[in-house]
Amino acid sequence: MSVDQSAPVGGGEEKESVATAAAARTYPVAPGYRLNVRSGPGTGYAVVRVLPLGAQVSITCQTNGTTVTGPYGTSSLWNRIGNGEYVSDTYVYTGSDGYVAPPCS
Repeated sequence: MSVDQSAPVGGGEEKESVATAAAARTYPVAPGYRLNVRSGPGTGYAVVRVLPLGAQVSITCQTNGTTVTGPYGTSSLWNRIGNGEYVSDTYVYTGSDGYVAPPCS
């Protein structure tokens, strides 16, 4: 089991929308977290960037990877938010414990 986030911090009103043409809906990252974006669906993949506090993400597809525990539970589900960009579903409020986007192919 792994943890995949930068240290929680308070304050700040930074917001970022990770937009993709394929996804029309955005989902908020857990409050107080700067979330690591990885090159693949797991904590063994390189961090390609870090989402700021208050970020929203568009999920193009979802896949299984490393099991992570975050503010929204423990899961092996990862969300692809861009080309070569994945975040753990446990740090994104989707309102579901399952898939909210098609499986990645």
